[in-house]
Amino acid sequence: MDIRIEHPMWLLLLVPAAAYLIFSWRSVTHKTARTRILFILRSGAIVLLLAALATPYLLLYDDEEQILFLADRSASNDGVQEEIDRWIEEGLSAKKTDQSAGIYSFAGDFRTDVAITKDHLRLPETKPMLEAGQTDIEKAISLSASTGKPDSATRIVLLSDGLETNGNVANYLRKFTDGRVQIDVAQLERKHYSDAALTKLELPRTSYAGQQQLLKVEINASDRTSGTLYLYKDDQPLGEKEIDLAPGVNEFTYPITDYETGLMKYEAKLVVEDDHFLENNRMFAAVSVQGQPSVLVVDTEDNPSVIPDLLDNNALNVATMRAEQLPSTLSGYLPYQAIIFDNVPGTIVGEEKMGLIEQAVKNFGTGFMMTGGSNSFGLGGYFKTPIEKLLPVEMEVKGKEELPSLGLMIVMDRSGSMSGSKLILAREAAARSVDLLREKDTFGFTAFDENIWEIVPLAPLQNKKDVTSKILSVPAGGGTEIFPSVAKAYEDLSDLSLQRKHIILLTDGQSQMPPGYLDVLAEGKENNTTLSTVGIGSDADQRLLEEMAEAGGGRYYGVIDESTVPAILSRETITMTRTYIEDNPFRMKLGGVAEWNQLFAEGVPQMNAYIATTAKQTARVAAMSPKEDPIIAEWKYGLGRTVAFTSDSSGKWSGDLASWSQYPDFWSTAMTRILPSYRSAPYVITQRDGGKFTISDTSGEAAFLEVSAVTEDGEEVQVQQEQTTPGNTTVTIESDPGLVYLSVTDDQGSLFETGVTIPYGEEYMPREPDEQLLEKVMSQTGGTLLRDPKEAFRPHPFKGEENRTITNWLLFASLLLFFADITLRRFSRLVPRLRAKPVSEMPEPSPQTSVSELLKQKRKR
Repeated sequence: MDIRIEHPMWLLLLVPAAAYLIFSWRSVTHKTARTRILFILRSGAIVLLLAALATPYLLLYDDEEQILFLADRSASNDGVQEEIDRWIEEGLSAKKTDQSAGIYSFAGDFRTDVAITKDHLRLPETKPMLEAGQTDIEKAISLSASTGKPDSATRIVLLSDGLETNGNVANYLRKFTDGRVQIDVAQLERKHYSDAALTKLELPRTSYAGQQQLLKVEINASDRTSGTLYLYKDDQPLGEKEIDLAPGVNEFTYPITDYETGLMKYEAKLVVEDDHFLENNRMFAAVSVQGQPSVLVVDTEDNPSVIPDLLDNNALNVATMRAEQLPSTLSGYLPYQAIIFDNVPGTIVGEEKMGLIEQAVKNFGTGFMMTGGSNSFGLGGYFKTPIEKLLPVEMEVKGKEELPSLGLMIVMDRSGSMSGSKLILAREAAARSVDLLREKDTFGFTAFDENIWEIVPLAPLQNKKDVTSKILSVPAGGGTEIFPSVAKAYEDLSDLSLQRKHIILLTDGQSQMPPGYLDVLAEGKENNTTLSTVGIGSDADQRLLEEMAEAGGGRYYGVIDESTVPAILSRETITMTRTYIEDNPFRMKLGGVAEWNQLFAEGVPQMNAYIATTAKQTARVAAMSPKEDPIIAEWKYGLGRTVAFTSDSSGKWSGDLASWSQYPDFWSTAMTRILPSYRSAPYVITQRDGGKFTISDTSGEAAFLEVSAVTEDGEEVQVQQEQTTPGNTTVTIESDPGLVYLSVTDDQGSLFETGVTIPYGEEYMPREPDEQLLEKVMSQTGGTLLRDPKEAFRPHPFKGEENRTITNWLLFASLLLFFADITLRRFSRLVPRLRAKPVSEMPEPSPQTSVSELLKQKRKR
């Protein structure tokens, strides 16, 4: 133990303080016992106060040692995890009672297995790491070193192969300069395992339709083996081949010819017996095939589209697809430069696929057009969907004459089987229905299990926000009793004098029904109350729900894709709340779009009907009805352009327009308004490392490049972009391994789309341990290479220190002396020995007494 002073300069005040005290003592003429005690108390108080100002502290030495085991649980150490556990357990057997120990695991993430303690500890059952495909040694050492006492001697035992993929531990080690933290390394014996890895799938980023290209595949094998290589194009099998692999790098080439245009996705998949890692057996590539634009026309089996016959098939590659067959990945839409929805209900499409189309339009410039019809726009259930976001019109009609009275009752199953996405989407669907209602409409919401839960009592809407909040908070739980809640809904609506009364039932289950239940529904129908039913999932009693909807005068929806539920309820609500179809013959009034005005320069044909919508604020209305509802509207959404045509394509609504001689030109004009403008291979994209790419403009025309990235699932990916020189940029993409689609736009308005592969992590590549890095970790921290696990608990050369200040104690002592001084001065009369004689007790000298006699008397006293 030592005494240290933090601010010694304050001690210089002791010199003037000593001078003052000496002067005070000498100035005292009568130095009594009282005077001496008071002088000592005051001197002590002053000295202690000055000592406190100097901030002294006790330096206590800490002999405690902390030993932290840091186990690398990443994929590259997959074969030695049992050896790591045995090594730690053997090392713990040498722990001394005055030593603390802790056990931690890491990969790309960090986990505490056993918190630091002096107690006896054992290694728990280890679980896989969440980010096993990465290794971040820097993060692991940083977090482990911050545990326990910050001033105690700490030894970190690093059990790793040193193959870091994240962070930079070499730079971080500069913080350990005081010798408190030592890092020992236990380099474990790495087991040999057989593995074959796809390391490259290479194709030109651009090509032309009909041009043959070579697909190159590179495979790195650890041993001589054989396997099967599968090739896919846009998730469809392209071929397979039996291959023999020699140790090291193996190359294969295959000729590929694309006749379709657009962005094509290619995939290679390797299957080998006794392959250690499956994560390194897939690679992706993307090719932008230039040529005639491809257009996808989407229709339904009940309403086949006439548009493919009207488009110029010599200038366009036209494909048709049923709405039910729409792809569920982004790669299924990118081969097309434009997509047309021809009277397609959103209740079939579903919001997940709508979201993919929205990403294709927003980030990759795909054009989109929607035509009208009884299953389109608001009547198709597109309210508040991704399709409504990209269109230039809103589905809700604003400022129009509407039905004077409506009562809507939603009855929702909240049983345990509805938990998860079913209940979430059902609640969201009900909330959207509330948004479509007016404040004066009557609304009620009931949830049921084996009981009836009246969430929102049937009444005129007053506070939509409060009602929506109640709906979204309904939990799942309980059994399923369908009819009591439906009967209550009919009973609640029966006495209301409303023009339209409607019930929507949502359920995923089955239930016993009482005798005569269909009679209740038929009686309600006669009382102007209709019922529609929605069966969610394959377990729903579809036959029962169909019978209920038929008896109730409504519609039945059998739902397999749960994401279609919101569109179904939107469609049901819109159908009941408003008259959307305007069916009085009319002629369009032209707006201010020159291309459309030129088409109708010789006159506008008469049309029969359209679906009422509301143009968005920044949309351009090319043609409108006499009521100023948009008939043709367009705008730019992200990188793409979209058009809304609110009449139909077949002629039932579009009337004379469909029989007009220039009707094919109408569709050619529509295509020119939505097709994107591409450049042919203007950019060179070079992959530097992992998710880091350099993009360079080869034309020399662009000054600034803007890059966006989207995964196959339609999720936008964060892109870190650094503009290095005009027309050149470096992008870093944070994404899981796989194919990521890029769209590149420049300041000239050009668009280029391609795909890049985010490779699997280096953890899955065959590499030897990084002994050089491990040696640096040891040498910079004074650690050593451990051969014996018990050496981890050898004595640590560093002794911890703990500072304990004594300033408060000095201040306290100074105050005690100060108050003692005051007390003695005020109350010294109570102490006889310390009390001085009063003047009245001293003899007065007589006038005759001489000075010499007075001196004698004074000496006697």
